[in-house]
Amino acid sequence: MTSVKVSAECFLQLSLNIPVCDVRSPSEYASGHIPGAVNIPIFSDKERESVGIKYKKEGSLAAIKTGIDLAGPQMSQKLTNALELAREKQLLVHCWRGGMRSEAMAWLFSLAGLNVSVLEGGYKAYRHFILEKLNQRRNIIILGGLTGSSKTHILNHLKTADQQVIDLEGLANHKGSAFGALGQIAQPTTEYFANILYDSWSKTDPLRPVWLEDESRNIGTVFMPEEFYNNMQKSPAIILIMDVKTRLPRLLREYTLFPKEDLIASVMRISKRLGGDNTKEAISAIESDNFAKAIEITLTYYDKAYLFGLNRKSSEEIIYVETQTDDIEENAERVLEASKKIKWQSASIGGF
Repeated sequence: MTSVKVSAECFLQLSLNIPVCDVRSPSEYASGHIPGAVNIPIFSDKERESVGIKYKKEGSLAAIKTGIDLAGPQMSQKLTNALELAREKQLLVHCWRGGMRSEAMAWLFSLAGLNVSVLEGGYKAYRHFILEKLNQRRNIIILGGLTGSSKTHILNHLKTADQQVIDLEGLANHKGSAFGALGQIAQPTTEYFANILYDSWSKTDPLRPVWLEDESRNIGTVFMPEEFYNNMQKSPAIILIMDVKTRLPRLLREYTLFPKEDLIASVMRISKRLGGDNTKEAISAIESDNFAKAIEITLTYYDKAYLFGLNRKSSEEIIYVETQTDDIEENAERVLEASKKIKWQSASIGGF
């Protein structure tokens, strides 16, 4: 059997049907990897460090010998893992730069009868490719609104109306505010977030707009790719206007489920912005089970901050939709109707 080198674009196309084997070290894989890739590392983190030190001190040949000594006894198990991963004797392989590690593993796997395709330029080339694609202008509709306007729920409903939606907060495992980590699993790294964002982005039709929720550049600890975020800011936005009383019941249902100490910790994260008196009042309200008052205090801060941010967008790019109901279906219909007022420039449409 054989091994061949393929471009990042071809590699990703092949990965739709062929399993991906990432032969980098476990820590490299944990920092970020191609979605769906399985880690079969040629070296552990410590082994990789040892080979690197050997290379710096004694050169390439000494590093190769050290690598063989370290990896050799484990090659049989790595081959077994690869054979189990492969589909119809086909496997995709990559390392960091598409160099010695992927070539060595591709050689080993091909000896066992696998047809192996190696990512030319490695994971580094993949990252360059996806970030370039995420930088391209596309027709985007931003759904905004004050905290508690049920934007995520509305976007999910729009999916049922055959709209293209990417849930940024879902990808980031965070709801965006100081309370956004409550009930969520651990966030991905910023690097991996971009990878899964592209994975979702590449599955959309470039000739149709994509709906995204209005976000800061960071969602919790995760940062969006800079140019992607800049393109969001240049895109038309539909802003849902809903008063506090309408927003309050859903926020009470969603957040009073969490322990008081977690809610207080979340308030403390924005204490400098709330101010000392408001912070004390919000905490006191939580401790006395007056959750409505605590929410209203924090909403005052979030509403002011959000409206201030809107002032930086061109008024021509904003469509306001007022509503007196928290009904998801009704608000989704209003938002969808408002989107028909958007005048698209065909030049902004980019493909994959």
